[in-house]
Order: sequence, then structure tokens, then C-alpha cells
Amino acid sequence: MIDWAAIDTVLLDMDGTLLDLHFDNYFWLEHLPEYYAQQRGLSTAAAHKELHARYAAMRGTLDWYCIDYWSQQLGLDIEEQKRRLRHLIGLRPSAELFLKALASSGKTVALVTNAHMKSLRIKLQQTGIERYFDRLICSHELGLPKETPEFWERLQATQTFEPTRTLLIDDNEAVLESAQTYGIRHLYSIETPDLQQGPRAGETQFVRISDFQALLPIVPLTDTPS
Repeated sequence: MIDWAAIDTVLLDMDGTLLDLHFDNYFWLEHLPEYYAQQRGLSTAAAHKELHARYAAMRGTLDWYCIDYWSQQLGLDIEEQKRRLRHLIGLRPSAELFLKALASSGKTVALVTNAHMKSLRIKLQQTGIERYFDRLICSHELGLPKETPEFWERLQATQTFEPTRTLLIDDNEAVLESAQTYGIRHLYSIETPDLQQGPRAGETQFVRISDFQALLPIVPLTDTPS
């Protein structure tokens, strides 16, 4: 599926790509509205309606992904609530096998996520996947979400990569579109980000991956013959 000989740099998303998106969907769509209802003396239905409207207003912005923003807006300790449910965080099938193969391939491998640093810390503590990466990049550090083409310009300024020889795998197709606009050539999506839901419907211009094992073996980088 992937021409590994044409790729030097691999950029990987985290939530919904390497990790099952069920944790995030459950936290934001079920657990947090119920907890908010308890804390505010609201009905569950009213809390769901209020929070879903707030989410919709911020979707695609950096604040949408920011734990500190939501803690301030809702008057709740979002980080603590996430820690209480951290046992639900899990890798997608074959994700660690894929990461191990990448780590031994000689290619530059970076985690590039919109997740807030506090959320990233919880997930790394739970999964230990940081050992497979050359660099961990949080969009909050660059000041823009990955959905904006300018994000990739800022990333390029901090980590040089050749867009035409770079692979990005991300479950968010708005992110893939922004990367495509920037010039990243090898772009792949995820068929089932939340493993407790079915495959995503609708057409896409990007190939969707169902199992990372289908991407193996990885052709390692070799020195250019003299």
C-alpha cells in the first residue's frame, strides 16, 4: 500500500489513529455531560444539550483541544476526570507492532497531535508509546491546530522535513486536507477511529487504513551508494 522507499519522515496522529478513539468519545460525549449535570444540578439531557452546543462552537480551533480552556469554562478539573478514566485508553490493533517496525527502520518518526499537553501526558503514561518516537509535537506548542495549513509551516521551522518524502497518517480528514495543501504527499486516513463504532461512511480522497499490519514490512532507509 505504501511505497516505503519514497518516505524519509513519518508523522503520526495519536487519538483515533494510534489510540482507539473510544476513550475520547466516551469522555466528552457521555462521562463529562453526566458529571457536569451532577455538579450543576442539571438534568442529563440539559447538560448534554449545553455541552454539545459548546463543543460545536469551538470545534476545529485550538481551544477545542485544550484541557485548560474547558476546565475554566466549565469550572471542572478536566485533567483529573481524564485520569479517573485512564484505564479506557488503549492502542489500536497492531499499532505497537507498527511503531516497533518504524523505530527500527531508520526513518524519522514524530508524533504530531492536537491533544493538549496534559492529555498527552496521561496517554503516554498509560501506553508508553513515547519510546518509539524521535519527537513528540503538540499543536499547542506551535499555537495552531493541525487543521490549518500554517501549522505545517511552523512545524517545518522546528523540524526540517521534505513534504514530498513525508507520510502522515491521521483520522481527521480536515487535517489531511490541510497537510495536502501544504504539500505533504503521502496521506492516509483511518477506517474505524472508534473501535466500538462501525467503519466511517462516506467517500474520501484518502486511502483509509483498517489494520497497521497491512503496512508491514517497512523498507528501512539505506545509505546512498557512493
